[in-house]
Amino acid sequence: MSEMTRRTVIAIAAALPAAPVFARVGASSFPRDFLWGAATAGHQVEGNNVNADLWIAENVKPTLYVERSGDALNSFELWPRDLDLVRQIGLNSYRFSLEWSRIEPDPGHFSIAMLDHYKRVIDRCRAGGITPVVTFNHFTTPIWFAKQGGWTNPDSPSLFARYCERAARHLAANIGWATTLNEPNLWRLMTGVAPPGRVQQQREMLAAAAKAAGVAKYVAGNVAAPEDFDLIIRNQLAGHENGRAAIKAVRGDLPVGVSLAIIDEQAAPGGERRRDEVRAELYGEWLNAARGDDFVGVQNYERRVWGADGSIPAPPGAEKNMFGKEVYPGSLAGAVRYAHQASGVPIIVTEHGVAAADDSIRARLIPAALRELKQAIDEGVPVRGYVHWSLIDNFEWSLGYWPKFGLASVDRTTFERSLKPSAHVLGRIAKANSA
Repeated sequence: MSEMTRRTVIAIAAALPAAPVFARVGASSFPRDFLWGAATAGHQVEGNNVNADLWIAENVKPTLYVERSGDALNSFELWPRDLDLVRQIGLNSYRFSLEWSRIEPDPGHFSIAMLDHYKRVIDRCRAGGITPVVTFNHFTTPIWFAKQGGWTNPDSPSLFARYCERAARHLAANIGWATTLNEPNLWRLMTGVAPPGRVQQQREMLAAAAKAAGVAKYVAGNVAAPEDFDLIIRNQLAGHENGRAAIKAVRGDLPVGVSLAIIDEQAAPGGERRRDEVRAELYGEWLNAARGDDFVGVQNYERRVWGADGSIPAPPGAEKNMFGKEVYPGSLAGAVRYAHQASGVPIIVTEHGVAAADDSIRARLIPAALRELKQAIDEGVPVRGYVHWSLIDNFEWSLGYWPKFGLASVDRTTFERSLKPSAHVLGRIAKANSA
């Protein structure tokens, strides 16, 4: 991007069609039966996920992971406590993932004990008036799958469909909404972003993981070499289609979709062409695939503003998250509008939140973002629910436990959960069904 004066940046930012940060858009009731929830994911909270591809990646030398997942938050044992938090907050839904590596620890061998474990979680949700929103695969895959090349394996779509069918046969009866894959468009978002040094570190980690696994090539569910991205995406598109069909074959009335990471791509004057190119490149193929789904899950954390010469920095004085990115409440509504326009199907916000050690940032963001989301609903966008990321502070992949996304903190020695003030902010909105 060419050098821009501070005056130019301020002028362009002022020209954007956006409400002031944290401005009130107006409060009114959300639709009846609106889902209000919080989310977790298996590898990030369960602990000791020793059959998962990342367990090897976290524990080899060298590794990109600043710390290992280890016990995580011990949610494999303490999941009833997590559901207690959902109820305490006043939410009516809970998004969590099935851990493929627990259910199918060896190829074609399905653990009834593990399927029963997830059935207990689903049934306890229903007994407590909580709608289970279940992700069949949240990044991590079984070690045996990674040893076979992961999503580069030409058989990967059928292997995934086999798992989906078996899991659905045991669990689908009481699931409320299902997603096949979590953020499979992340490969496009990652393309060209990582600096060369980090790409080399990743290659060294994957080589060490392959050696530890006794194979020539090791491909994890969210860690792969850049030259494999296109093949992975093709296979995941087929995997999503096959997985959706497998789940639907078991229970045809179960709503099935896919969750996508969507930045709210905005255009300053002169930036419309670049914004549209970015949208097509990062989201187009998946939103087109979602046209065959019952809904699409939108996962949004930020906006990005495009000018004629590239992306434009955040306005001076903008509030920032733990990664130094702008906290912008309107990004959620913007991402939701675009996702529906491009896919033509209803939306569930399956993730939204902020990495913030200062919980007051989260407590302000939630109502501000939800007021803007309600405006999008009033405009006719069919949004079925809002699920916050995350229920508890958890393992954030290569960054370890440093980023704080949770509505509750966790003592990692005692595993004691403690709700933060932002949880009560969301709870009040959910109970009133109004922002």
